[in-house]
Amino acid sequence: MSAVTWDQALIDKYNINGPRYTSYPTALALTSDFDRAKVGQTLAGAPKALSLYLHLPFCHKLCYYCGCNKVITRHQHKADRYLDMLAKEMAMYQPLLGDRVVNQIHLGGGTPTFLTEEQLTRLWQLLNQYFTITDDAELSIEIDPRSCSDDKLRHLRKLGFNRVSYGVQDFDEKVQIAINRVQDTDLIKHQVQLSRELGFDSINLDLIYGLPYQQPKSFAASIDQVIELAPDRVSLFSYAHLPQRFAGQRKIPDSSLPSAPIKLELLQLGITRFSAAGYQFIGMDHFAKVEDELAQAQQQGRLQRNFQGYTTAGQDCMLGLGASSISQIDGVLWQNAKDLPDYYKAIESGELPVVKGFSLSADDRLRAALISQVICHFNLDLEAFSEQWHMDDFWGYFANAKTKLQPFIEDGLVEVSATELKVTELGRLWVRSICACFDAYLDNEAGMPRYSKVV
Repeated sequence: MSAVTWDQALIDKYNINGPRYTSYPTALALTSDFDRAKVGQTLAGAPKALSLYLHLPFCHKLCYYCGCNKVITRHQHKADRYLDMLAKEMAMYQPLLGDRVVNQIHLGGGTPTFLTEEQLTRLWQLLNQYFTITDDAELSIEIDPRSCSDDKLRHLRKLGFNRVSYGVQDFDEKVQIAINRVQDTDLIKHQVQLSRELGFDSINLDLIYGLPYQQPKSFAASIDQVIELAPDRVSLFSYAHLPQRFAGQRKIPDSSLPSAPIKLELLQLGITRFSAAGYQFIGMDHFAKVEDELAQAQQQGRLQRNFQGYTTAGQDCMLGLGASSISQIDGVLWQNAKDLPDYYKAIESGELPVVKGFSLSADDRLRAALISQVICHFNLDLEAFSEQWHMDDFWGYFANAKTKLQPFIEDGLVEVSATELKVTELGRLWVRSICACFDAYLDNEAGMPRYSKVV
């Protein structure tokens, strides 16, 4: 996708609030009346290979834009207690997993590199103590360049981590000041180069568009600097300004934010420049070099989506550990307590800290598969899908969705034939809105404003 036609009428019409579909149903469907016994039952029939996500919530400093579950502190010892609790949570899961193996681990946050080298070593030892990790496992970590020294980066590589993701957001100093995340450009360049020298298999850089004071000229310069660093992947996230939900965002004046047309222009710059530089536009917010595993998975029809975004590891085999983390295994979702006191209280009482969950119905599973296929590959083979899901009449089943899709068809965003539903190149920008046509929950969700704009 190298060229995009920008039509203000389409922007006004389709840039609605909507889910990112890292799951279907979304996390808003999880309820507190979830039967915790379902966790053990689900794990008993789980796939042989699982992914682990560990949420490490601590940050030294607040970034105003952030909507993640985090704890701002300068007290390093708080991470020691958190590791104590993680150890107990792992111990509770160990007998439920049997002979299952882990082939992917991702440390997110918060700021995983808040942990010292000693704490990271302890965490790695705990993981090996309670889980069987495959020799070729993908081990990734999110890095704040300001909290990762050269020695810490070398230590991560020595522990076995083979993928790193750096939070850049924007190289422009005015933007950095406005979001309270000032970081030296040379530092980022140095760490990326050192990561390459140390032999990390994959390097990802995060950018965010829609931040305060961003303008096309300055953002284009940031994009060019990223291209110069030549990461394997780039995440280009849309800033979701939801100050009613995230207190830190109230420090960002509405007047400093780029207008909707400017924000779309920033996205256009990203798509056109990264595509011209040889990156494959995976969709929504991800780019990867064409030889990267993520790009190859999309080319081969294997790409999937889970709570971590686009993935090659599968969408229904992820176990989440730590405060606020969400698990998604075999059609069952469950989430841990978000606040540390609640998370600690459950762990110390000898219980899994699960506070809510959801079991997908047959209809949920069908729609989840459809949405995943469309959002990952921008097309759906209607005959193959109907055969796989034993459907006699696809559009009879999705009559309501077909009505909702009609405007997208008329505006050239979707093409529908007797055998295929295809999202056009222009339609890829609105794939979240297109997928929402198949979402059975949105009509009854008064909480639509809780979602961000789709672009």
